[in-house]
Amino acid sequence: MLQNLFIPARSLASVANHSTSVRQAAGQLCIVQLLTSRTLQTTGHSHSTLVRHLARHLAPTQSGSRSFLTGPPAPGHNTSAMSVEAAKALAGAAAVNNHVNGATKVVGIGSGSTIVYAVQRLAERVKEEGLEVRCVPTSFQARQLILQHGLVLGDLEIEGKIDVTIDGCDEADRDLTLIKGGGGCQTQEKIVAEYSDTFIVIADYRKDSVKLGQAWKYIPIEVVPMAYRPVMARLGDQLGGRAELRMAKAKAGPVVTDNGNLIVDWYWDQGREMNWREVNTIIQCMAGVVETGLFVGMADKAYFGMGDGSVMDRCRGGQ
Repeated sequence: MLQNLFIPARSLASVANHSTSVRQAAGQLCIVQLLTSRTLQTTGHSHSTLVRHLARHLAPTQSGSRSFLTGPPAPGHNTSAMSVEAAKALAGAAAVNNHVNGATKVVGIGSGSTIVYAVQRLAERVKEEGLEVRCVPTSFQARQLILQHGLVLGDLEIEGKIDVTIDGCDEADRDLTLIKGGGGCQTQEKIVAEYSDTFIVIADYRKDSVKLGQAWKYIPIEVVPMAYRPVMARLGDQLGGRAELRMAKAKAGPVVTDNGNLIVDWYWDQGREMNWREVNTIIQCMAGVVETGLFVGMADKAYFGMGDGSVMDRCRGGQ
């Protein structure tokens, strides 16, 4: 099923100079009200814009379908110019539009660059529709996003369980087995996802793979500081590959998680076929391991913003 989401080119006349790819998309994809100067907001995050009114009227989709921005692109148009940030925004808006409604009371807020767009859309709907939702964060970053957008902050101690959690991923295979933890937040992300009735993943087209390893080469593992060396050695002995302590880029020394622990990145042997459920269990049973970045059998549905301006969705099991 295709849902029209493309819009007239005249609304793109005021596109800010965001990037070459977005300027090309403005001329070629004709996405109306997607990146107009009115809808761009500068943030302090890793990307420079938030698309505020993206896919506002995106209706619920069927599993395995693709939705467009009001009509497929015109013949001869180069649809590869859609920016990664615009693709992230499409996925974030689709997830919020399809899985948050008047009955939704508690929403888990993931971490990373893509979740910013979902929070932006959620804040718009709360303001416009009077939705009453409380938001449970998965990291310091997520907490700040909730507060910055004027949303109500909640936590698992008070809420007990969550209606729906929306979060990003570093890679998702055809069965929606995920790698997460590129930002070092996988422990709190997994806790929030586990205690949610529905777990929705959002990502751009680069994160969609047939099998893990095509887009991401390592599994992040949170470890207690005193155990990082023996854990690294045991990973090699039991599972092969190599393990590296993740070092910080803006400080001397290693990355320290929100929980005060370290991150070991395990680069598995790409030539070896992996049963990820078994691998996850083996790693979790190593003394000193807090949590892995493998999310096996947890995601219910994923939305991928595609390079042609569409949104592709997929349910667990590849449907």
